[in-house]
Amino acid sequence: MTSSPPEPLLRAEGVTVRFGGLVALSEVDLEVPPRTVVGLIGPNGAGKTTLFNVLSGVVRPQEGRLTYGGRPLRDHRPHHLARLRIARTFQGLNLFGGMTVLDNVAVGADRLAAGGALGMLTGLGRHARDERDLYARARAALAEFDIADTAAALPGTLPYGVQKRVALARALVADPELLLLDEPAGGLSAGDVDALGARIRGLRDRMAVVLVEHHVDLVMSVCDRVVVLNFGRVVRAGTPDEVRADPAVTEAYLGTPAEAGSDA
Repeated sequence: MTSSPPEPLLRAEGVTVRFGGLVALSEVDLEVPPRTVVGLIGPNGAGKTTLFNVLSGVVRPQEGRLTYGGRPLRDHRPHHLARLRIARTFQGLNLFGGMTVLDNVAVGADRLAAGGALGMLTGLGRHARDERDLYARARAALAEFDIADTAAALPGTLPYGVQKRVALARALVADPELLLLDEPAGGLSAGDVDALGARIRGLRDRMAVVLVEHHVDLVMSVCDRVVVLNFGRVVRAGTPDEVRADPAVTEAYLGTPAEAGSDA
């Protein structure tokens, strides 16, 4: 007797977004099962960022519905993500330049702070109870990314690749169920991209991941499923091998239909 596939942790159905007369997304479906890595790819202007912003509560769709953990996800905003056990990174690092690396990562654990991260950092509220545990978590997150020696540094003094690891550590420190990664390979060296890929593959034991990325080789190497967008529509969804073999994907990226056996 075969078991049925798990219910998706996150599901988008028929998501449509319009900006004035521009249709940015048209009836887009997406499923993210627990503990899988799902990639979103497509040419510039395909709608990847808009869909990512819908998932993270930055943009509200005019049509369609979202469910998370089997429950409708309505009217959520970015500041609601932590309590939903969703974490996200940004194309820009969004690190606090005047705070140490350790403090930056500790802020990411605010969901676990009884008195809130602000109280912990300012000495107000129930900070005494929170401080030891949250900073222990922050140090462990830095150690996981091999940057424990940067704890006392300011982010701006560190190489860009290290700052990227700090941002990822901050996203993971609160142990999310779902991680939304927005262009994590941007600006990284080839070696750093390889290391990032290994880390993303390792995350599926702990959480689901949605990866928006221009670096197609990275997406194909780490994802269980890939969704290809073009002109706001899903043109293919499937395993990396299925997506690679689909002529519609080649057409989306190159602008011309793929022709088997053509030397042109």
